Amino acid sequence: MPTGEETSGDLPVTGSLVVPASALSWRFSRSSGPGGQGVNTADSRVELSVAPLQLPGLSGAQRDRLTERLAGRLTDGLLTIVASEHRQQLRNRQAARERLAAVLRAALAPPPPPRRRTKPTRGSQERRIAAKKRRGEIKRGRGGWD
Repeated sequence: MPTGEETSGDLPVTGSLVVPASALSWRFSRSSGPGGQGVNTADSRVELSVAPLQLPGLSGAQRDRLTERLAGRLTDGLLTIVASEHRQQLRNRQAARERLAAVLRAALAPPPPPRRRTKPTRGSQERRIAAKKRRGEIKRGRGGWD
């Protein structure tokens, strides 16, 4: 079970980026789903919001990457993560923190190196042509009855 210090405080995202606790904004509300009578009284649904473009310690390239990759998820410059899969608010808080870190980590990842185009090998070309010839022979052998 998570402890209180795991759901509050700074959020480490990468080795060089840590989201300060002051940049995180929490909102709690009643959750739907399992919980019986307690679901009507406990505020277990968690919304965690952060303005990723205003985080300290971001380089210009990282800021551009965040802008491009999170464009569809930002509302008024805020990225909001919702967690309501657990019955306890504490576990939902931990899930929201982990999900936020994962989203930021994925958005900040450098693009993969471009694919280097290569020529097909002579062997692969010959195998392809031989397979096509075999297939053609099979089809040619399906001639009508005389």
